[in-house]
Amino acid sequence: MSDETRHAPDRSGPEPAPIRFFGTTWVHHDGGYGLRRAGVAVGSLALAAAGAVVLRFAFQGLEIAEVGSFLNVLVVACFAVCSAVAFRRTWERLTRPAADRPADRSAQSLLLIGFIGSLLAYFCRALVEAPGEGVRRAEYEEERARYERRRTARTGNPAGKKAKKKRG
Repeated sequence: MSDETRHAPDRSGPEPAPIRFFGTTWVHHDGGYGLRRAGVAVGSLALAAAGAVVLRFAFQGLEIAEVGSFLNVLVVACFAVCSAVAFRRTWERLTRPAADRPADRSAQSLLLIGFIGSLLAYFCRALVEAPGEGVRRAEYEEERARYERRRTARTGNPAGKKAKKKRG
């Protein structure tokens, strides 16, 4: 890689928070970011398909046990509702800041039962960006802006004076 495309890490100011499977490659979309996104998308879709197969085997076990059509419908409805709730909660966690969404502690059992919905939300989000990148980027840019304001607002700060001279 040439020096022009490489981004030197800026050690002054706040550090970006790492994202699972991506580390801090989401900041400049370097270090195999595209391949990682594709891997996360394919992996989450494959895991959702494997989970659906496992659930199908469980449902066949209920059919073999002849528990009745009411219980079969109830189990399918339970997994469908839990998957829908898990999809929505996971999507919100990946797209909205923590302050704007309710705590996930109360819904942990729903997320566990509806794991297919969570995996599908991860898949859909990985098609657009690294899951959680938008939230992390907004937080990081806000921290950087706050840091720059603090640094340039100080009187007698030579670093802030140099930055102003270069811009103006």
